[in-house]
Amino acid sequence: MAELERAFASGLNITLVHGDRGVFDVDIANERVFSKHATHRFPDDGEIEAIIRARLAVK
Repeated sequence: MAELERAFASGLNITLVHGDRGVFDVDIANERVFSKHATHRFPDDGEIEAIIRARLAVK
C-alpha cells in the first residue's frame, strides 16, 4: 500500500480492507481490476500500479 501511496502521492484514496482466506482483490471505482482468487496468484511487482495507471489514462 505504501508503494501505491508513493507512486500516486495524494491523487488516490486507498483503503485497505482486511479479509480472510488469503483474499487479495483490487477494486477501482467499485470495479474489480485484480483478483487473486480469479488469477490464482498474487500480482507481480508493479502490476497493480500499471493497472491503476492504465485506468487513469482511460478517463
